[in-house]
Amino acid sequence: MSAVIHLQALGLTEYEARAYTALLALGRAVPARVARQAGIPRPKIYETLERLEGRGLAAKVGQNPLEYAPLSAREYLARARRSFDDRLGALDRDLSRLAPDPAPEAVYHLHGEAAIRSLCEDLTLNARRSLYMAGEASFAERLERLTPRGVELHRTALDHVPGIAAHGQRAFLLARDGEAALIAHFIEEDGAGEAHGVHTHNPVIIHLIEGYVQLAAQHPGQHSTPNAPDPTSTP
Repeated sequence: MSAVIHLQALGLTEYEARAYTALLALGRAVPARVARQAGIPRPKIYETLERLEGRGLAAKVGQNPLEYAPLSAREYLARARRSFDDRLGALDRDLSRLAPDPAPEAVYHLHGEAAIRSLCEDLTLNARRSLYMAGEASFAERLERLTPRGVELHRTALDHVPGIAAHGQRAFLLARDGEAALIAHFIEEDGAGEAHGVHTHNPVIIHLIEGYVQLAAQHPGQHSTPNAPDPTSTP
């Protein structure tokens, strides 16, 4: 059951996750019935339910017979979200002390199509103002769907402009917010080698990519369109 897997990812043991989902399905029940519903050995059910009670996920609702009922899943998720946000904040502060932000002139080499596509998605999802992208239409369309509302999007193909990829490779360009850029070379089907690319915060390279995308968009059949503005935003 996917709920059990997700609860385990939030820190519950397998027995705790199974017992909690069983309680949600039953509403309230004696431990023996929870054990049957969850597929948990009866000798383990009492300590499992006590741990759920300690986590604020279950409560005793009777003594004769002893019964348990689930507490709000929404409340638990809210607590888990706050805890996760607190941990992320602490990690961000710790990592900032350990290492400064990347130098603008640094260029990081990327290897493998999965890693490149994943970074492109991250850059797109984190965009705040503008995105420039050019290359493979199907991938660009996917990134366009991921683009946050209100972000000005310029997307085009790389036809009718000087090629920047070697034979058997497909180039893909992405620049975000004037702050980060990626140049990737995907391998054609049945081609040799591994997809590769570079990621940088160098403002010169970012500006070049933005200009190249604008140049490609000037040719017939190409387009450069901003996303629809977010109607909830204020000027």
